[in-house]
Amino acid sequence: MTATQLGTTFLFAVVVILLVCRAAALTLRRLGQPPVVAEMIAGVLLGPSVLGLLLPSVEHHLFPTELRPVLYVTGQLGLTLFMFQAGYDFRLDRIKAVAKPAAMISAAGSATPLVFGVAIAWAMNGSVHASPPGVPLHVTVLFVGVSLAITAFPMLARIITENGLTGTSFGTISLAAGALDDVVAWIMLAGVVSLSRGTADTFVLAAAGAAGLVAVLVALVKLRDPLLRAAHRLSQEQLVLAVLLVLCLAAWYTDRIGLYAVFGAFSLGAAFPRSARVDRAIEATAPLSRALLLPLFFTYSGLNTDISLLSDPALLLFALACTAGAIGGKLGACWAAARATGQSGPVALRIGTLMNARGLMQLIAINVGLAEGIISSSMFTVLVIVAVVTTTMATPLLKLWDRLDGGVPVEDGGTAGPAEQEEEEVRGVRPVAGEAPA
Repeated sequence: MTATQLGTTFLFAVVVILLVCRAAALTLRRLGQPPVVAEMIAGVLLGPSVLGLLLPSVEHHLFPTELRPVLYVTGQLGLTLFMFQAGYDFRLDRIKAVAKPAAMISAAGSATPLVFGVAIAWAMNGSVHASPPGVPLHVTVLFVGVSLAITAFPMLARIITENGLTGTSFGTISLAAGALDDVVAWIMLAGVVSLSRGTADTFVLAAAGAAGLVAVLVALVKLRDPLLRAAHRLSQEQLVLAVLLVLCLAAWYTDRIGLYAVFGAFSLGAAFPRSARVDRAIEATAPLSRALLLPLFFTYSGLNTDISLLSDPALLLFALACTAGAIGGKLGACWAAARATGQSGPVALRIGTLMNARGLMQLIAINVGLAEGIISSSMFTVLVIVAVVTTTMATPLLKLWDRLDGGVPVEDGGTAGPAEQEEEEVRGVRPVAGEAPA
């Protein structure tokens, strides 16, 4: 396929993807699902699981093999822009107030599903083919555990944003815990890849690179004033260009050290100097990333997913066990940790629900495992099911908790009693501890 033919194919594929994503979003909205879930499911519908099964020639014509890398690269740019915007909206002054509970929740939400995943994969190894030929069993079961320990940080950020939960205490804690959770999980993933390769280079690079990133971000925060003065000397177009250059550099760096581009994008956004002109520069990139580029990324993974392998009863049982272990290990452990840090029951339940979403980060991780030859195609399919189920259940559960809570919001200027104070905390009315009221 020539470059001209590839360009024409790409443009038509974008039209199909956006139309199917929109149709899926309108349909799933009635079920309480955000657009991000619709984009995941749209990818599955357009891939070998549905379109490829019913009309294989049409699927091949719409999405030839040569097109997949183009969709990935353009979609990754959209995800990077979105995560930078999410980080920019995530106020660093809230981190101090939630640092301790976020760290404890992240630790519990990482360790428990890791143990559950390892135990389930080890126990059922005789029933399903977990390890490809030549791969040690301990490498595969460790990979399964790590994949279950991941929280879908991009999904989490988008669910929180689309449901208006950015200013709530549980939204803030979940974002902080989710960011820490995934950094730890990706370092563990680098460790498993190092085991499979027989070298520690991948793990060492990820750990050392993360420390270097923290040092750069701290310097960025300390240099806020001179950086803003330099930014104000630029035209608006030049400022947008400067933001994009720095963003792409940060995303490239974290991708190269094995922590994936979204962490560089989010952390840069969180530490980025803020002003009205910078706000306008960042807002200029939002429509392109949300409406066009981001759906391509979420669709890409679905195009590489085939769920027909679940016709094997043993594999289906294994998928159910992994899904149950993932939910219990993440939602249950994060709920317990949140309660242990003094969060109210409703807040802890919502934190556990948000942390349980895995989505694209798990899909990305298991694609790494498949490419490295660590897991079999059947194991890949099982972990895809875990990612879809745990992400799809997040928004309906949040709405269910709101209905069951049944509290009445406190009127402005009123004094809340104990029950009303808990209701305020659940709805994000009461500011996070240590934060001045708006």
